[in-house]
Amino acid sequence: MSSHKPASDRITVPKFVAMKRDGKKISMLTAYDYTMAQLLDEAGVDSVLVGDSLSMVVQGHDTTLPVTLDEMIYHAKMVARAVQRALVIVDLPFPSFHLGVYSAIESAGRILKETGAQAVKLEGGVEQAEVIAGLVSAGIPVMAHVGLRPQLVMQMGGYKVQRDEEQLMADALAAQNAGAFGMVLECVPRSAAAKISSELTIPTIGIGAGVGCDGQVLVVNDMLGLTGGYVPKFVKAYADLRGQISSAAKQYCEEVRDGAFPADKHSFQ
Repeated sequence: MSSHKPASDRITVPKFVAMKRDGKKISMLTAYDYTMAQLLDEAGVDSVLVGDSLSMVVQGHDTTLPVTLDEMIYHAKMVARAVQRALVIVDLPFPSFHLGVYSAIESAGRILKETGAQAVKLEGGVEQAEVIAGLVSAGIPVMAHVGLRPQLVMQMGGYKVQRDEEQLMADALAAQNAGAFGMVLECVPRSAAAKISSELTIPTIGIGAGVGCDGQVLVVNDMLGLTGGYVPKFVKAYADLRGQISSAAKQYCEEVRDGAFPADKHSFQ
């Protein structure tokens, strides 16, 4: 007998969209493995994003560009296997959706078929409208991503706040009109994000975009205080797991060296 909750309890794409209409703020976090996804789902997060940020926070790359479609699918399988309630969305990695509509459908189709996720996310607005429309016509739910686009970091010359409000609005409307059910707004002024959110009928999920969005997303490693080095301004760490893990590991090493672990209670007679 399946341990998964009844389908009526799952957050589907229509339920996700309805949250904006009902005035309910949407919570989203990234996850890349079974255990973390299970914990976040049990905590009540509304959506779990298998982000291409795994290229940086899991694989140790400097950008999101190196992660492959097969690697995204591998991690998405673990996440979807764990999640019982939240909407699971998977990033289309670079350059899978830049190779034409049919290539994008093939890549996104693999994600849905092989992982059990419910939707994909891709970066872009005006220039990706045709791809979004093609995916939606194939029955693939699409979340767009407007503003700072990490996959274009080489072209943008770094991770910078995007301030062209006219272009931001054009991208947002183009994505909505193409059939996207929601979008991430990354690193845009809060006034622009609030204006876009008020104009759209689909939910906006902000990251570095202020409180005026319909929901928020953070990279889970940042949210848990696991990230070392530079941490973006928009991040709030709700724990210091990096410090706790380091302290626990040091204590373990000391006890092993001193012969204090394992004690009798950790051993078999």
